[in-house]
Amino acid sequence: MTKIKTTAFLFSVLFQVLLVQLTTAQNNSENTVSVNVNFEKTIGEMKPIWAFWGYDEPNYTYMKDGKKLLSEIASLSSVPVYVRVHSLLVTGKGTHALKWGSTNAYTEDEKGNPVYDWTIIDKIFDTFIERGMKPIAQIGFMPEALSTNPEPYRHFWTPGAKYDDIYTGWAYPPKDYKKWAELVYQWVQHSVKRYGKDEVESWYWELWNEPNIGYWRGTTEEYIKLYDFTADAVKRALPTAKIGGPETTGPNWKDAADFLQEFLNHVQNGTNYATGKIGSPLDFITFHAKGNPKLVDGKVQMDMGAQLRDISKGFEIVASYPAFKNLPIIIGESDPEGCAACSEADYPQNAYRNGTMYSSYTAASFARKYELADHFGVNLLGAVTWGFEFENQPWYAGFRDMATNGVDKPVLNVFRMFGMMEENRAEVSGNLSYDYKKVRDESVREENPDINALASIGKKSATVMIWNYHDTNDLNVKDASIAINLKGLPGKEVLINHYRIDQEFSNSYTAWKKMGSPQQPTEKQISELEKAGQLQLYTSPSWVKVNEGAAVIKLELPRQGVSLLQILFK
Repeated sequence: MTKIKTTAFLFSVLFQVLLVQLTTAQNNSENTVSVNVNFEKTIGEMKPIWAFWGYDEPNYTYMKDGKKLLSEIASLSSVPVYVRVHSLLVTGKGTHALKWGSTNAYTEDEKGNPVYDWTIIDKIFDTFIERGMKPIAQIGFMPEALSTNPEPYRHFWTPGAKYDDIYTGWAYPPKDYKKWAELVYQWVQHSVKRYGKDEVESWYWELWNEPNIGYWRGTTEEYIKLYDFTADAVKRALPTAKIGGPETTGPNWKDAADFLQEFLNHVQNGTNYATGKIGSPLDFITFHAKGNPKLVDGKVQMDMGAQLRDISKGFEIVASYPAFKNLPIIIGESDPEGCAACSEADYPQNAYRNGTMYSSYTAASFARKYELADHFGVNLLGAVTWGFEFENQPWYAGFRDMATNGVDKPVLNVFRMFGMMEENRAEVSGNLSYDYKKVRDESVREENPDINALASIGKKSATVMIWNYHDTNDLNVKDASIAINLKGLPGKEVLINHYRIDQEFSNSYTAWKKMGSPQQPTEKQISELEKAGQLQLYTSPSWVKVNEGAAVIKLELPRQGVSLLQILFK
């Protein structure tokens, strides 16, 4: 009897152990996010919409850290990178500061005759061309000698100051539209002579920046007039050149939407101020899209939905014009918020910039740009990241930039990941909490994070970029368990390189903090930071068996982390 009782007890214990194991396995299965990638079903071209950058301070281009960062950006992939900068026609002898730059391209002699000097513009564009990059040649702002209200001309803005202080004499219409047009004509002609017709044909010429706010101190009609004279001058100098606009702020603002529509209506049916004919040349369309971070209970809370709603409305407006629906669209500034030079110290809601929140936001938001373009059936050419570098500033000062004192931040490694993605996008599905519509309409505010993926396939490889993003920057949460179910793989095995951006990998900011946050790091420390700022493998490359085209990859991904699986075919 005792033996029977003992055996029964052991069976009871064994049953309880098995029940706990079964329950744990079931819970783990329920908590695992399944991401299905079907490489047999492509959903569109993997356009390099990420290969576009811009910044306020054009003279940083040819400075030490500027050249270094441009070289790194240019080497992200084999596609040419386009660069858009402000102030290319601003008067001044190459002076620079936050949100300021100058080239002295146009002055006048004592008799009011034009004096052209392309030295500094050439220095800027030469820096691009030497690296295989191409300008989005922004035609602006107003030279002092042409401004209808030139004084004061130079601003001396600093972070924390009133933003409107930057809008000085350079923001006004010209006192002579024909002199302005001749300046544009001479610039394009000079560019053709210096760089060759074929090269300049590959550029994008655009007029001004955000003319629906303080960057333009004229009326909408005066901007349209300026566009007509500018476009005519560009085409007279090089008929095959590409000209576009209007670079308005987010179209989800009513005034910006009205401006964009009034511009498109004029380009289509209006009487041209320069030629007297109906309509104006338009080769591409531009507008901006920004998010809106805030501090909530002492934590940064992003608002990706605000940025996506800008994009969505802009696409909707363009798609409503049959004549323009297929024109290339460049989102001329596409960022989590609106001021790269507004530092974290003065604007604490910008504390996302140094760490992995910026990189995961970038991965998730770019994927939704592709999907919004698919939804509206428009031709998205590029989305300009308005974030470069700031010379001679404190280490990790909290500007919206790609690097600090020549050391790359985590966000730049997302673009290195994009540089490995090619040819065609593949279908992604699964038990996912968010799709592009939900993020657009609600942002990422529920308890569940946005875990999702962007996938591509080429002839010799495939890639899957996967992120664990949330609008609230809380890193003290459990890592996400993710099962990536791959379908449509060739052969019987593939080689997988797993790259990672998180608190430990591809993260110079974490490395800097571990050093004690030095403001005067040694040469050895700088070398270590530079290495930490590069994109790093999370594990050693591994061969994975493929069964009838299918394979499963399981991984743990921390909050605000991004992984890229590069799948090389045998």
